[in-house]
Amino acid sequence: MTRAKWTDKAVYAAGAVVWRIVDGKLRILLIHRTKYRDVTLPKGKVDPGEMLAETAVREVHEETGIRVVLGVPVGVSRYHMPSNKQKVVHYWAAEATDKAIRESSFVPGREIAAIEWVSLKKARARLSYPVDLEILDFFAKLVDDGVLRTFPVIALRHGKALPRAEWDEADAARPLTRRGARQAESIVGPLRAFGVRKVITSDAVRCVDTVTPLAHALRRPIAATGRISQDSWESGTADVRAVVGRRVRAGKPAVICSHGPVLPSILAEIALATGTIHGSYIDSAADLEPAAFSVAHLSASNPGSGIIAIETHVPKV
Repeated sequence: MTRAKWTDKAVYAAGAVVWRIVDGKLRILLIHRTKYRDVTLPKGKVDPGEMLAETAVREVHEETGIRVVLGVPVGVSRYHMPSNKQKVVHYWAAEATDKAIRESSFVPGREIAAIEWVSLKKARARLSYPVDLEILDFFAKLVDDGVLRTFPVIALRHGKALPRAEWDEADAARPLTRRGARQAESIVGPLRAFGVRKVITSDAVRCVDTVTPLAHALRRPIAATGRISQDSWESGTADVRAVVGRRVRAGKPAVICSHGPVLPSILAEIALATGTIHGSYIDSAADLEPAAFSVAHLSASNPGSGIIAIETHVPKV
């Protein structure tokens, strides 16, 4: 499992190993940078307020003109810049669809002189930096294992809510605080970076309000259900298995928003639905702060082969 860790002294960036299939053959996207006269993978520094996932998709688009959604994380590179600050770069695999290629807005410029689609073998020969080769090696392992194409099922904890002690009405009606509302807005970009199309939530107000900005951005309806609510969990009437099982069978990118006490069951059911051995990493992925989320990446062709990777993201708000 990966969990982003931030250090004040480091410079953070994110990017992707962008791939496509051409005439049945895998091709990797490399960029030729004008200023540095090198060949590397698309990446760039985090903008203020951004989370790493949204940085990765933004930078890929800015440098290559191609809009992608993120797949499996493929590693983190660390190296020292001329200023002696450490640079930490997070990478994901990201498929470039035919539609994204057709709509590419790339033109050579002052930063990027050219982009090039090459085989894995040629990519290894052309990349300028050993740290890029390490990322490519991890990516190649996914290819060898046949689990490159994936879809995410995302477990999301609702944003910061008004404490129970300060609320006299039904617990399910407890609203988000102002901070919780800001958190709900801040996670729209990161969740969209993983291609979320289906929004499922507990019917509690604090959960519905957490995913409302995302649903509006996607122009998608919210599927609210009491089966994953805290009230049903406390009364023993929850049906987490049915909700999770349907999402795994659907094979489509989805987010499931619920409550702290319910999240361990959601992650456990994702593991059970995919034949994944339950380990401490599942428990860690369920231990989420308000508005944090864990992304379980599942094989698109064979979800029963287990969770391919799991990563946790925490908002800065």
